[in-house]
Amino acid sequence: MATPGLAAGAYAQMARIADASAGVGKAIGGGAAGAGDGPSFGTVLREALGAVRETAAKSDAQSRALATGANKANIVDVVTAVAETETAINTLVSVRDKVVAAYEQIMQMPI
Repeated sequence: MATPGLAAGAYAQMARIADASAGVGKAIGGGAAGAGDGPSFGTVLREALGAVRETAAKSDAQSRALATGANKANIVDVVTAVAETETAINTLVSVRDKVVAAYEQIMQMPI
């Protein structure tokens, strides 16, 4: 079950991705777009992958800390971190599926 903290974290992460990709939409639809108008799609994608990687690393570190008992890790924090990682990965997979679907549509267009 999603907690308010988990939902807020997921929304915040999606807002960061949307803010970063706003420049991409402006560059695509803005006519004569220069290199300084906003981040490229590759940059946005790289940042999103980095965010997912960081979230997974935090989740792994908390899980290891709980398993070894090295520091007093809280089970709620571990479960929350794992759920955040799962949400981030599901979001990333959804974006990937949309990109693949768009590519397939482009490839089916007559020349």
